[in-house]
Amino acid sequence: MSEPSARLKKDLTRHVKERVIEAILFLAAFVSVFTTTAIVYILVSESWVFFQHVPLGDFLFDTQWTPLFDDAHYGIMVLLSGTITSSLVALLVAIPLGTIIAIYLSEFAPFAVREIAKPFLELLGGIPTIIYGYFALLFLTPLLQKVYPDLPGFNLLSAGIVMGIMIIPYVASLSEDAMRAVPMALREGSYATGATRLQTALWVVVPSAISGIASAYILGVSRAVGETMILAVAGGMQPNLTFNPAEPGATITSFIVQVALGDLPHGSIGYQTIFAAGLTLMLLTLVFNLIGYYMRKKYREAY
Repeated sequence: MSEPSARLKKDLTRHVKERVIEAILFLAAFVSVFTTTAIVYILVSESWVFFQHVPLGDFLFDTQWTPLFDDAHYGIMVLLSGTITSSLVALLVAIPLGTIIAIYLSEFAPFAVREIAKPFLELLGGIPTIIYGYFALLFLTPLLQKVYPDLPGFNLLSAGIVMGIMIIPYVASLSEDAMRAVPMALREGSYATGATRLQTALWVVVPSAISGIASAYILGVSRAVGETMILAVAGGMQPNLTFNPAEPGATITSFIVQVALGDLPHGSIGYQTIFAAGLTLMLLTLVFNLIGYYMRKKYREAY
């Protein structure tokens, strides 16, 4: 009789362990959902207070952003222009270079080179962003001023370029992982038809990995839109409605930092602007993620 009892006790212990593991996994998932819900609730509730004093039309279409002045204006387009301009500059740097690096590491680099290059890429992504900001302000801006003498000391161009350099590791690493996940049989079939390694990489591997590459691009976009310190140090933090990267400008994130570190009393309209700006930034990121989801779904079905 002792043998069945021992077996039942062992089964009961395993069942309890499985339940505990399931509970831990559920708790981890619940924490992520709860955190996201709490962030959305705070932004929406605080923004609702803001929009009770500021009409939505003024917020969307006013061409001035001076919430801290006596003659207050709340045109979010001023901050959006700086955010979009700096992000576009960053993506024009990060996406081509990151994709080229990913193709090289995946299809052409020897094993020894890949093992050395990958840690360096990850190290580049681990540098504090404020270091990048001072690099843009003290090194890249003077360098660009030798080519463009009229370039001001604070500008979105140098900040965007350095931001693109910072994003390269994210794009390159994720894209390279997606390319290496492509089955070798596809490459061998391409070689059998007489294609070169470059043709195979561009016309077989990249299309097959386009879903993962699109995810890398969307992560780069989200990283660029949400960047703070590089723009705060090198961008100038001057609210300026412009899409010219050679001018100074303010972004949504840099304005939030400016107000959060100031002396505005909590609950004032000037302070509430950071929640309205934060909600706008969250919606902008959501749009990019929805576009990325659509692209992944479309190309996954195509290939």
